[in-house]
Amino acid sequence: MLKLVLFDIDGTLIQSGGAGEKAFARVCEVEFGIPNGTTNIQFSGRTDPSIVRDFFTQFSIAATPENFRRFFDVYVFLLDDLLRRREGRVLPGVACLLHQFRSTRRPPAIGLLTGNIRLGAQIKLSHYQLWEHFEMGGFGDDHEDRNQIAAIAHQRGSALLKQDLPGHEVLVIGDTPRDVECARAIGAR
Repeated sequence: MLKLVLFDIDGTLIQSGGAGEKAFARVCEVEFGIPNGTTNIQFSGRTDPSIVRDFFTQFSIAATPENFRRFFDVYVFLLDDLLRRREGRVLPGVACLLHQFRSTRRPPAIGLLTGNIRLGAQIKLSHYQLWEHFEMGGFGDDHEDRNQIAAIAHQRGSALLKQDLPGHEVLVIGDTPRDVECARAIGAR
């Protein structure tokens, strides 16, 4: 029986019209004075902190807690603004799938498993009226390693349901090989 479903966000639930990547690039420029700071950085399937760490490393910026905080404080503000001005959307079938999970005789808990920091995830999903569908999750600010985030989301789902969940009762839905890797890390489908 399926008891917990964990969703990735970008490319799985929504397409933000590039708002996230554009917000990262703008932070590099306006807060750290580095135009085109994300040009050589991969985003897909990664955690926000690991992306920022790559930026810091590439431009010899100290990867201190203060600099991470500085980056993300500006990022969430710019993300919120850019989502309003970009052409994004909820992906086809998402609303129907969420409704179908909720309509089953014993609905599973629905959560998130994402590399987005929690506030970034909330801003994105609130913009598309999806945030309220998710009861818990694992986020980029929980850990920099996606597989550790999967373990945290699994643990939070177990706590929410007040029972240990074996992997076969957990489903991870994502769009990259890293999402598959996360599922395997916790024994999920």
